[in-house]
Amino acid sequence: MTETPETRFQLNPYLDWAKAEGVPIVEDFGVNLHRIGTAPWPRLAAKGAIVHLKGCGDQVSIFLIDLLPGGKTSPQKHLYEEVVFVLEGHGSTEVEAADGRKHLFEWGPNSLFALPLNLRHTHFNGSGQERALFASTTNLRILFNLFRNEEFIFANPARFPERAGKESYFSGEGDFIPRAGTRPVWETNFVPDVARFELRSWTERGGGGSNMMFMLADGTMHAHTSEMPVGTYKKAHRHGPDFHVFCVNGTGYSLLWYERDADFTRVDWHHGVVYSPPDMMFHQHFNTGTVPARYLATAHGSLRYPLTAERVGLSKGGAVSVKLGGRQIEYEDQDPRIHHLYLDELRRHGGTSKMASFIDESKYRA
Repeated sequence: MTETPETRFQLNPYLDWAKAEGVPIVEDFGVNLHRIGTAPWPRLAAKGAIVHLKGCGDQVSIFLIDLLPGGKTSPQKHLYEEVVFVLEGHGSTEVEAADGRKHLFEWGPNSLFALPLNLRHTHFNGSGQERALFASTTNLRILFNLFRNEEFIFANPARFPERAGKESYFSGEGDFIPRAGTRPVWETNFVPDVARFELRSWTERGGGGSNMMFMLADGTMHAHTSEMPVGTYKKAHRHGPDFHVFCVNGTGYSLLWYERDADFTRVDWHHGVVYSPPDMMFHQHFNTGTVPARYLATAHGSLRYPLTAERVGLSKGGAVSVKLGGRQIEYEDQDPRIHHLYLDELRRHGGTSKMASFIDESKYRA
């Protein structure tokens, strides 16, 4: 088609860039990252794919990086932020600080780390036999659409030494920041194992759950992890787009719906599955397994730098009932089908409900 002035509208430079990278682009509601096909990604000198989930909004996407046995990426440096969740394998990452010092940390399955802004870094696969696979949640989508200049993003000499934080932040140490009346924060650059990280009780979301918020590399990218005990589920809630929910351990499912919907959308999850609830779509998480189920959520807009009014509102009213102007549905107000379905799922998996402490189950007995 011949380009005319009339066709120079409704452009998306980021999507054009992504297509030009030459790797698979996966678009779906939820995906199993272990099963996504990857292809050589010249920019990284590794294999990879790009994942655009239905609820990713306009700010965030996932880069899936697949390192062959004994492989390494080419050194990278960029103005977009990224939060990395390791799915498979063992290896290390070297980060070169603005003053030339190098930080090397080792990661394995379920490690979580953020790369301080615009610092040169290289990933290494420590195994000679198995691949390493990790998912990087990035905010390149919004940056590329804003600046539309590849050199500005990937070859910018600007330095941000304050983003590196304490040297101990690269070794898995961090600072615990209590917050009265709400969820506490762990500030660091690197969490060796999200599955084993100590959480704190967070009863506001229901089900006897626990939680920890992360402040990573003093960035604008958000991350938190939550856990549901066996035989329980959380209260339904909703928020803006771009929260990417990764299953860390356990098995279960999530239901998603808009107020106008007659039925639910369902995503079954286990380790490696990720999905993103679309804008203001209610969603609810259910543990059907024999161990506590834990997930990791990443998004754009951190607690320190929320960026948007929507994120500020979420931090203030995320666990407040919709009856009081918040975003959460209390157990007594939820659709009766939800608990019936959960009991059926538990029977199918040989499990027992532990929800009697949170909901009147007498009306659900056969």
